[in-house]
Amino acid sequence: MIDTKMGFNLEEWYAHKLQGDVILKYAGSISPEMITHALESVEKNPQLKDERLQTRKKVYNVFVECMQNLYHHVDAPPAGLSAGGSPNFGIVILVHDGSFYRVTTGNFILRSKVNFIKDRIEQLNSLSDQEVRLLYRDILGNEALSEKGGGGLGMLDIVRKTGNKLEYFLYPYDGEHVFFSLDVYIS
Repeated sequence: MIDTKMGFNLEEWYAHKLQGDVILKYAGSISPEMITHALESVEKNPQLKDERLQTRKKVYNVFVECMQNLYHHVDAPPAGLSAGGSPNFGIVILVHDGSFYRVTTGNFILRSKVNFIKDRIEQLNSLSDQEVRLLYRDILGNEALSEKGGGGLGMLDIVRKTGNKLEYFLYPYDGEHVFFSLDVYIS
């Protein structure tokens, strides 16, 4: 969904996404070292250790997929944004809120990519559970890996593992950039 409200405020968005019991929050450069550190933090989190093994695995695996998507698909943020000068600025938040976990990612993308991302997510969200499984098997069996590493499996795998639709927002930022926000719910 494209949010048509102009004047997107990154700090307000970030503060809003911190609702619930925060397990991990990070805003900055998305690097292999940062991903390793984040995964270790999630794996060692005492709250997750108290969960059923199936839930822990699901949260961890979805978190890994979200981090990989951020790392491979982040665009440089708009000039002048205080993103620490990072060309690969992203945000990741993991919270426990009642009966579910939520992984939220946010990053800037070029406006030229909006339709592709929107169409891909809408396609995935329109599929039944059985169609998701069949598409996943088809891609594994037939497609070569993309230049970014995965044959389009990242978001499909998230939908497959959670059984939930992807919730996303596209916030216009400037003439060239949109802020892409993705929420994944795991129960």
